[in-house]
Formats: sequence, structure tokens, C-alpha cells
Amino acid sequence: MKIKISRDALNEAIQDVSKAISNRTTIQILNGIKFEAGAEGVMLTASDAEISIQSFIPAEKDGNTVVAVEQPGSVVFPAKFFAEIVRKLPTEEIDIEIKQNFIAWIRSGMAEIQIVGVDPEEYPLLPQIEKNRAISIASDLLKTMIRQTSFAVAVTETSPILTGVLWTLDGDRLKLTACDRLRMASREAGIHNEHQERFHDIVIPGKSLNELAKLLPDQNSLVDIYVADNQVMFKIDTVSFYTRILDGTYPDMSKLIPQSFQTELTVNTKKLTDAIDRAYSLSREEKTNIVKLSLQDDRTIEISSSSSELGKVTEHLDVHQRSGENITVSFNSRYMLDALKAIDSDFVRIGFRGATQPIFIKPEDHSNMVHIIMPYRTAG
Repeated sequence: MKIKISRDALNEAIQDVSKAISNRTTIQILNGIKFEAGAEGVMLTASDAEISIQSFIPAEKDGNTVVAVEQPGSVVFPAKFFAEIVRKLPTEEIDIEIKQNFIAWIRSGMAEIQIVGVDPEEYPLLPQIEKNRAISIASDLLKTMIRQTSFAVAVTETSPILTGVLWTLDGDRLKLTACDRLRMASREAGIHNEHQERFHDIVIPGKSLNELAKLLPDQNSLVDIYVADNQVMFKIDTVSFYTRILDGTYPDMSKLIPQSFQTELTVNTKKLTDAIDRAYSLSREEKTNIVKLSLQDDRTIEISSSSSELGKVTEHLDVHQRSGENITVSFNSRYMLDALKAIDSDFVRIGFRGATQPIFIKPEDHSNMVHIIMPYRTAG
């Protein structure tokens, strides 16, 4: 293999695929980046067996030569060393030549580096996914939906299926749901579904989605999504992101959503978030995270937390609207903060069915998002 390539383009591609490199892998070759040069450009691949990322560098972009391939070929580079060296090269144009036994010579200006590569035939093959039927979604919307749900996945493997986010597609409506048995987060949005694809049991690991979110651009560009039997591929311009689908049946979350409430209130989202955050500071020190909300009249709610050693935090907030009975409920303040910080509306509506029943949280101005947290049972 012998090529000339733009350092900046190569560095950007390395940064993209490096998100799939894990220090915990037991498969030695997965500590490397597969590098393939052909007539159309260069493909970089990295994987940790859970996710795989490919980034393609085209031979030309905007009329400028990015890659000039004199002799095609492939090799696996040690990821950490290769990334560090490319980032530090002195000139924009670099030469890469692979000689016998996969020894790579990298030249940039007056610098010459030799890297010991690995036979690319040893690198695992990526899954084959049919790319003729895709659903499409704006990248900024998908990034937001992941942010608003993935925090609620389970972090232990006790129930492996709950470490993932459930994807449900019906017509042009996509819904993401995450639940760890103590809380639930759900977000729904309209997407482009030209082929009227439908699925109801796709569960994607939360960790994979968080890595995907790092690749998603903030601007309104399209992401194509292809679903196979046990894999999903997200196509973002020249980057392809593969992740496995979790095995198992996700619990029916619709049963958790109440249809009526004993008490409902609407309050300013930021003011409530800030008040609970201040109470959380004390509850965190107490290592309980317990914060209490009391609704005792038509105008205010009381947010409080206490510690036998440190003291007490008490704050009163004006209620925008309310209906129903007075109520006092205790909850995990970190869970409540996660839900409130995911809500992008000025006012939040909270519904209660009793001090020991699930707490229902949603934006006041739309029904595309739902959060549920289980309260604590406390004395008094």
C-alpha cells in the first residue's frame, strides 16, 4: 500500500472511529484501527465487539484531492499510537507506505515514523446489513431524543434488557423509552419513513447510544437508520455506526402511565430544578438523595431535605396552576433532576396519584415526552 493523504482529514476520521476503541477488550486486534485504501478513498474501522464505527475519507472533496492512492492495500494500526502520531505530524500532506510484514512508514515533512502493523485478515468482519430500506431522522433531533431518555437505562446487568433503550416505530412516529424499574423516560417524534417500516421490539444498549450521540452533528442533517435481525446501522454522512440489538422482551411500559391523578400542578421548570438542586446538595451529603415536596395550599409548594448532622434546606415556590388534594411525597432528587433537565419547556406539569404511587412528569406545552419516577416510602 502506498498513498498520500490529508493529515486533517485522516485525523478527523481517526477521532470518529476511536470512540469504538475499548481498553477492556480481550481481543488484542480490537485495540487497533483497520486502515483500507482503494481507488475511491480510505476506510477506517474500529470496534469493541459491542459497537463498530467506520469513517470513509473520499479521494476528492469539493474539487480538492484528499487521498491519492498509488497502490491499494490494508493494515491494522495500533490505535492509540497511530492517533497520537497523526495528530502531531508537522505537515498537512503525509505519505503512508506499507512494506513487508505490515511495517508502515509514515512521512510528513522532515519527520519519518515507522509503525508495526498487523495483518488485516485477522480483523473481525463487520455485520452485513441491507441498505435499501432506511428510515431517516434529523441528527439534532436524534441527539436530543437520546439525551432525554438514555440516562434512565439500568446500569447493572441484573436485567440486561433494561440496560437498553426501546425503539418503537409506527408510521412516521418514532418513540424511545428507557426504564430501570425505578424511573422511566420516554420521547416521541415524527420522522421520515418513506417505506413505512415498522418495529416494536428493537432495544439498543444505552452505552452505544451515548457513543452515537457524540458523533451526531448539532445541525439539521439527516441520519439514515438501517435495522437488521440483530444489528442497527446509523449512517451519518461518511460515518457508519453499528451496534447490536439486545436479546429479550422489554416490559410493557404503557401500564406505568397513569390516566388520572389525585393532584396535578404546573410550575416553572428552571425554578423547580434549581430548588431541587439546592436540596439535593444536602440529601447527597446524607447519602440518601431523598427530597420532600409538599403541596399544602393553592399557591405554593415546599421543597425540603434534612440531615441529622448537617441541617435542613427548605424552599417555597409559587405554583403556576394546581388541582386536586394537598399531598406530601418523597423522591430520589437525582432522578427528579435528570427528568427536569431533559425537559425543554418553560413549565412542567407534575401529576400525583398518592404519596406512594408513581410521579408523572411532562412538559406543560406538549405530550411528546413523559418521565415517571417512583417515590420513596418515608416515615411520617
